[in-house]
Amino acid sequence: MQNLSGDIDAIVEGCGPLHAPTEDTVRPLRQQVFEHVRARGQVPRVAVAKDLAVSPASVTTITSELIESGFLEEVQSRKQGETGRGRPAVALRVRPGARHVMGLKLADRRNTAVIADLSGQVIASAAAPRELQALTLEQLLDDVDALMHKVCAEAGLTPADLSGLGLGIPGFIDGTSRRMLWSPVLQARDADITGPLEQRLGIPVQIDNDANLLTLAELWFGVGRTIPNFAVVTIEQGVGMGLVINQRLYRGARGMGMELGHSKVHLDGALCRCGQRGCLEAYVADYALVREARTALNLPDVEGPSVSSLLEALLGQAKSGNPAAHSIFRRAGRYLALALANVANLFDPQLIILAGERMSYDYLYANETLREMKTMALDTGRAPPRVEIHAWGDMVWARGAAALALDHLTESMLGHAREMAAQ
Repeated sequence: MQNLSGDIDAIVEGCGPLHAPTEDTVRPLRQQVFEHVRARGQVPRVAVAKDLAVSPASVTTITSELIESGFLEEVQSRKQGETGRGRPAVALRVRPGARHVMGLKLADRRNTAVIADLSGQVIASAAAPRELQALTLEQLLDDVDALMHKVCAEAGLTPADLSGLGLGIPGFIDGTSRRMLWSPVLQARDADITGPLEQRLGIPVQIDNDANLLTLAELWFGVGRTIPNFAVVTIEQGVGMGLVINQRLYRGARGMGMELGHSKVHLDGALCRCGQRGCLEAYVADYALVREARTALNLPDVEGPSVSSLLEALLGQAKSGNPAAHSIFRRAGRYLALALANVANLFDPQLIILAGERMSYDYLYANETLREMKTMALDTGRAPPRVEIHAWGDMVWARGAAALALDHLTESMLGHAREMAAQ
């Protein structure tokens, strides 16, 4: 196990997967060239041709068009330590400041947002606290609108300068209809929120489950850039999961796959906020631990200390030897170990990343929990998947939402829709 934290920008220059999916024949070559330059950050034409296995002449023609369109630019580049007198080599990069998108994560207690340009560089960020209650659709629109104006002001832009919005929200989203079937932050069920948002904001809106967007952040900006198959398990107000297979995010037939938090670990067990019993989330998520904390600490079931304060108190009690508090964490750790073993058995990922606010509580990734995971995983004689802890800050979720918006913007500019329109 490796425990990582810090600035996700510091991992690799550029953004996006460094290796295209195998047998990638779907995207136009123009799009592949652009995305390869963006992923490498800065790369000579000859390297693009070699990496994509296409002719140098084709790369020259395509990159010239992309430069003329304002998407790429040429820069002088020397290798590190090179001090020769000759002309530096010419490399390509995405032109800084070309187009802008916004990524936004709606959460139970704090909304976060970033603005990124077409290269993936974040130029501004902002956050806004909110009360722990479900919103009406109008309140949700107001919150998004207000945070958009706030982060645009930080960036020195106006909302009209944005080319798209990526929105992350916890809950169940139908990827086909783009409807929000259920979310703990929204009062309505089976609601269309993308249509009203696009009408109000005047830009294209992409929506996805927040765990998927944290996984996109790892795929675009983190260690997932070089790993074709990995899983991300998030533990915060709920329990989520994202899965990357062959460098692509897997969403399921309707965009509703990977609901690890609602896999059953105890038949007829504790009540989950989804309405069913025995879900993993009902033992590991914030609200589940708070429910148990009120009992362990003999607190009345009324409004009182904040969620964070209650969890800190519960953890302190467990560390000081309170058997009831310790048993809550012990049970949560065992159920988490069972879930991780199931992930390993079902998908055989190279890496399982544990992420989210609850990573600050060591019971979730203690050696005892990981040992149990290995015990419950299928014994094939080979090492189980590597497990890493990524305790990134709140903004990484919004960066994943920005990656979603950038992906759709790139497709609209350089993908098949543009190619067909030109015919």
